Amino acid sequence: MTVKLNGRAYQHAKRLIEEGKFIDDERDAWSDHHPSTQIENEFVEKNGFVEYGKWFLGVNGEYGEDRKRQYELPYGDFENVHRCGILAAQSRAGQDRYFDIEEAAADLLAVIDKQSRE
Repeated sequence: MTVKLNGRAYQHAKRLIEEGKFIDDERDAWSDHHPSTQIENEFVEKNGFVEYGKWFLGVNGEYGEDRKRQYELPYGDFENVHRCGILAAQSRAGQDRYFDIEEAAADLLAVIDKQSRE
């Protein structure tokens, strides 16, 4: 599997965080906060795969751009970045040795921490 950092998603997440569009939630909250399959499908239908892909830190090169499976490691709910989503993505990236994604997630967490202090 060839999963690499989705640079567009990283920049999108960073911009949202800097605009204050993030939830500074707890690590274990992601199971409750991540979008359901139905919400994902509705988002794709309304906005297309380009916008959908901006919400996933990983891109799997084995799948085409018009497939949900191409995008991995979600970090938000299509409105806000969730700290718990970034933490989940960082953890999985570390386990799977996607070091570029793990590093990007750490950077996003630092931006959240900075914004939370301001």
